[in-house]
Formats: sequence, structure tokens, C-alpha cells
Amino acid sequence: MLMPNYYVSNDGYPDLARVLKEKGYEKVVLIGGKRALHAAAPKVERALKDEGIVITGEKIYGVECTEANIQRLATDEDVLDADVLLGIGGGKALDTTKVVALEIDKPAISLPTICSNCAAMTAIAVVYNKDGSVLRYAFPHAPSDIFIDLSIIAEAPDVYFWAGVGDGLSKQPEVLFASEGEDLSHMARLGVGIAKTCQEPLLRYGKEGLEDVKNNRVSRAVEEVALTILVSTGYVSNLTNRDDFYYNSSLAHVFFDTSCAIQREGEYLHGEVVSFGVLVLHAYTGNDEELEKIAKFNKSIGLPVTLADIGLEEKDLDAMMDIVPETIEYKRSPQVISIKRLKEAALKADRFGQSLS
Repeated sequence: MLMPNYYVSNDGYPDLARVLKEKGYEKVVLIGGKRALHAAAPKVERALKDEGIVITGEKIYGVECTEANIQRLATDEDVLDADVLLGIGGGKALDTTKVVALEIDKPAISLPTICSNCAAMTAIAVVYNKDGSVLRYAFPHAPSDIFIDLSIIAEAPDVYFWAGVGDGLSKQPEVLFASEGEDLSHMARLGVGIAKTCQEPLLRYGKEGLEDVKNNRVSRAVEEVALTILVSTGYVSNLTNRDDFYYNSSLAHVFFDTSCAIQREGEYLHGEVVSFGVLVLHAYTGNDEELEKIAKFNKSIGLPVTLADIGLEEKDLDAMMDIVPETIEYKRSPQVISIKRLKEAALKADRFGQSLS
């Protein structure tokens, strides 16, 4: 399933019971974060009431997508008893659910409660070590269906919406960089084509949508941003990440992956760090026009524009560059990535960001 079905409502899950019954599912288990389950589980229960579908249990996945959490859930009786796993929450909860589903050979359905990244839609998951560094990428099946309740997204902490905009802005330039000069198959062309639609709505609606989420208000702007992040970038991820080609992510995510190995004070969301990685990408390619445009947009909504904004210093870059060859983006990149040039790009992006202060 490369382009899963998606259903959008302003409140609740009106299509959930019908879809589950059409697929023959009689028992479901809910897996998510504590806050996400609190927000969404009552709405799932209302949607399934009197529909002949049993909820076998509600399971808190943990706080990270780790091997320990995956194995704990993969051996849980309530999870094993279910016909389908409903992942509820943000990227780490949904990634955990997808990998558990793969482990026990069951389908998964996503109910994202935030739009901080495209994990709800994708056939890829990031598995972390206990210390927060990246252990490996997993390649589960994409969820068969995605159910999006805009009211839950609008009522979630606005920091996740904010970070989602930052992550979403990486999709278009990363895919275009990775696929440049390649002889693209139909599937890859489709993915690249959708990628070209990802940046404009985030720049157009991102600031307005963020303000609406701060006020817990469902709006056109919230919907456009949420669907761009959850659906459009998710489709791109699935269409550009295949066994014989990988255009899904590149330098912005190389920067994120390597930054996870730097122990520093504070916690930084995936999309928050990736948003600075986008500036690094534009500096690397010499696209000063895009560097300026995205940096100014980042600045306007408080996304990072300097290394210091994400707790990093110039001295950290050497350690980060040492592990660039370990990243999936480096290993599978059709483009030759110069580590020296990448470091120089990070410094250039940092200098430009400082000039905006």
C-alpha cells in the first residue's frame, strides 16, 4: 500500500466503523502515547459503539520507538488478540505501531493526533536507542488507512504543528536534490511530482495555521498544513523509497540523524532540527535564493535559523560529520555527498541565520 486511503473530519471518526467492517476486522487494539490516547480513545469508542467491533485494550507504547517497546507490545496478549492495530499519536507512537504490526504480521491503521511529521502514512520507521540516538531504520508496511481528526490536531500543543511545518519543508528540496539527473521510473516521477506540491502550502498557510492551533481553532489553514504534512509528504516518502532507488530524504535528514549523537541540554523535536537542515541543504547546493526565503520564513514562526537555536556549536560539527557515512541518506544517495562541503554548508547556514538577528 503506497498511497493509503485517508479520511478527514472536523471532529471524530465517522468513517472508522464502516472501514473496519468492510475489511472484516472485529477486534482492534489501541496503541499510543498517554496524552494521545486520552484525546482520541473516547472518540474511537464512540465511533465503534454498537458496531460489533471490540477494543481488546489500550496500550501506552512508551516514550520512544525502541526495540524494547516494540518487543513488549509484540508479545502483549491484547495486541496479539486484535485483528488490526490502531496507532494513535505522533511519529514515535505510529512508528512503534507499524513495526509491531510487521513483527506479528498484522495490519495497522493510523490515527494521528498531531502533524509533526509524515509517519502516519509511511512505510518507514525510525528505531532509536535508549539515549535517543538513531539505532536503525525499519521498513514496515504502510498503514492501510489514515483517519485525521482536525479538532484533535488543533487542540494539541502547538509546538508539534510548528515542528511539522519544519519537517514538511524538507520534502520538496530533499527529493529534488536526490533525484536530480536520474532516469526516473513512473513511480519515482509520481513521487517527485507530488514533492513539488509540498512547499507552497506550508509557506502560504503555515503561519496562519500555527496561530489557529495556538487558539485551538480548526480552520482552512490548519487543514491545508495538516494534509500537506500527513498525506502529501507521506505519499512522497512511499513513492520515492523503494528497493532500487531512494530519493525520499537527503541532506536535511543527514543533519538531523547526526545531531542525535550530540549530547546537549534541552530537547529538540525532529522537525525543529530538520528545519535547520533544510537551510544546510540550500547552502550546500548554493541556492541562496531558497536559503534566504526559507530562513526568513523560519525566523517568522520561530523555527531555527542558527546552530545555537538547536543547542549545537561549531565544535559539534566534526563529531557529526564523522558519522555521516553511517546514515541511510548517505549510504543510499544517488548523489555524491561531500562531507567537507556539508560542514561548510552548515557553517554558511549558521552565518546567514545569525545575520537575521
